[in-house]
Parts: sequence; C-alpha cells; structure tokens
Amino acid sequence: MGDGMVDRVVDDDPLGDAGAVRPYTVLSCCTSLDGYISSASGGRLTLSNAADLDRVDAVRARCDAILVGAGTIRADNPRLLVRDTGRAARRTADGAAATPVKVTVTAAARLTADADFFRTGLDKLVYCRSTAVHRARRLLGEHASVVDAGDPVRMGWVSRDLLQRGIRRLMVEGGGQIHTQFLADNLVDEMHLVMAPVFVGDARARRFVGDGRFPYRSPRRARLVGSRAIGDVVLMRYALSDRFDPDVFDPALAELTGVDTAGVDTAGIDTAGSDTVALRAARTEAALIDGVTSP
Repeated sequence: MGDGMVDRVVDDDPLGDAGAVRPYTVLSCCTSLDGYISSASGGRLTLSNAADLDRVDAVRARCDAILVGAGTIRADNPRLLVRDTGRAARRTADGAAATPVKVTVTAAARLTADADFFRTGLDKLVYCRSTAVHRARRLLGEHASVVDAGDPVRMGWVSRDLLQRGIRRLMVEGGGQIHTQFLADNLVDEMHLVMAPVFVGDARARRFVGDGRFPYRSPRRARLVGSRAIGDVVLMRYALSDRFDPDVFDPALAELTGVDTAGVDTAGIDTAGSDTVALRAARTEAALIDGVTSP
C-alpha cells in the first residue's frame, strides 16, 4: 500500500460535508442475548445467520475501510472482504477497489503476516503504538503500511488520520475494546446491533463493550431508527450522532431479500401476532421516535 493513501473511494457519498473531521462511522456487532461476542475461551462464537452475514457484506461494500482490533485478528482470523462478486464488481466499476481498505489498531504489534487479514485483499493499515512500530514493520514487512499512532493510540486521532487518507465511510467491526473506545469517545454515527437467540452465560467471555463513560447512558437514550427480524436474529439500527444520514446505508439494508420480515411495520417494530398491550406500546413508542404525534 506504500504511503497508505486511497486512490478512489466510494463516490456516491450523500454526506458532502467539507467540514468533516472524521469519516462517517458505522459500528456493526452481533451479540448473544446476554451481551457476549465470544465463547468463554475467547474464540469465535457463531451468532449471525447467512442472511445477516449477507447484510454485513452489503454494508461493507458501501464503505471505504473496515476497522477491527488486533485481538479480533488473533481470535477470529477474519478476511474482511466484500464476498459478493456483484457488489465487488460494482465497486470496481465506480473506480474503487473491489474490497475496502482493512485497518487494525495495536498496542504491542502481536500480529503475524500469515493472518488472513494480511493475506487477502489489497490495502491494509496498521495503527500502532509508538513503542511497537519497529516490531510491527519487521513482522509485517510489505504486507501492510504501519502508522505510528502515538502513545497511547487514541481512536479520535486514528479517525482523523483515516479521513486525511481519503476514508469517508468507516465500518467498525470489533472487538469489545474497540467498540468501547469508539462509543465512549463519541465517534460513531450509527450502530447496527444484531441480537442472536442464544445465551453464553459465562463471564469469562468477551462482551460487546467494556466499562466506559458512554454518551448514551441513563437518562439520555440513543435513538432507535429501525429494527427488523432477519431470520432468527434481530437487527436494531441506532442513530448516535447529529450526522446520522439514513441514505448512507439504506441501499445496503434494502438488499435484504428472501428474509422473513412478516409483521414488521414501517416503523420497524415487530407487530405480528396478537394485538397485546406491549405491542401497542411498542407502536406508540416507534411513532414518537419517528416524530409522529398520534399513536
């Protein structure tokens, strides 16, 4: 990747914010019902289903970069590619790379060049603590561009640097420590949170987030802008900043096909089945969220 610059980014960006100081950022995560994202051993935990993974792929295809922590690379060995050939082809037709830039953040450079993160795709950026930069460059060589991100590495600085490198849309995919830092530092514009119908039930597992002073904590509430069933999981979409723009990822979410969405109304609240008090309350809350004054 050389200097870590991006030749061309996805060019149908509706934001047009010349005064932006960081990319438009979506945080994407799938958790168990009790809020975990890994098994007790720290290894990969199967939570999403095939339809939801296809949704993730569609969102990836509309981003300029995907960011995960070094711990996620060690634990899950992700490739972080746009898998659908049609989506990849549309990106290249628009002058972008077939798959987004891959970004990771590390304090100790405990990374190896044979990880799928580095073996696949094109451009990779490694934001590294100053004291580990030499080690990272020695271990990764030409497989990635290593950036000295200071000590400690701060996600606000990383975000600003990514924007300067041409990244206008950033997708953050974990793990828990990265989620915590991005959310606590108020660097997320929207969040796609998926809940899977399983429990982990073991405090040794990794949670979606750790301890932190988050902007949205009681009594301040995040704004739910949509929810839908995707097979046996539920997607909840939250607006987390004034920059939230539904047009950025609406096209990706509209690609969901062959998914059972019966009983999902236009406000995104599941209303299938009997008209219970709880469902009526959900519809009323959804109407208030959408700015409708009548139930």
